[in-house]
Amino acid sequence: MLEQMQRKLRGSAADVGWVAIPSIHLTLKFLGEVNPEILPKLAESLQTACELKLSFELRVGGLGCFPNLNNPRVIWCGIDGDLDPLARLHRTVENVCSNFGFTPEDRAFKPHLTLGRVKGKRNLQHLIDCIKIGSGLERSFRASHINIYSSTLKPKGAVYTILNTIMLRD
Repeated sequence: MLEQMQRKLRGSAADVGWVAIPSIHLTLKFLGEVNPEILPKLAESLQTACELKLSFELRVGGLGCFPNLNNPRVIWCGIDGDLDPLARLHRTVENVCSNFGFTPEDRAFKPHLTLGRVKGKRNLQHLIDCIKIGSGLERSFRASHINIYSSTLKPKGAVYTILNTIMLRD
């Protein structure tokens, strides 16, 4: 489904760096540079804090951009569904990470999947029109786990490696 959304948007021929489909994910907390020595303790603390959290249903659908349609920089697919448990999970992750010295995010949590990043003005209006029209696609999925990723920046975009998986209860 995400591939279909990207294909529709790529038809605008706008200057966008598209995220590779396997790399698309819902970010609960971006940590930046992390001392590898604290990762095991951080993962253990997240596991303990999340082990009683129940899995929940989410829906993927709709298109938008940050900061807005007048100045699109990030093109995203929206997240809907059981947003209350998602917001509680986000707060839990923020709280655990703050105990390890990571600064809490000062912006409101806006769950989304990044599809691409605008790199220039070429065919920008056509891209904006495609975003306004939307994808007409929607799919539900069960949020059943959290992955802790490391990311390595490469010329074609970030490459993500799963370091740890934390399961939510069924």
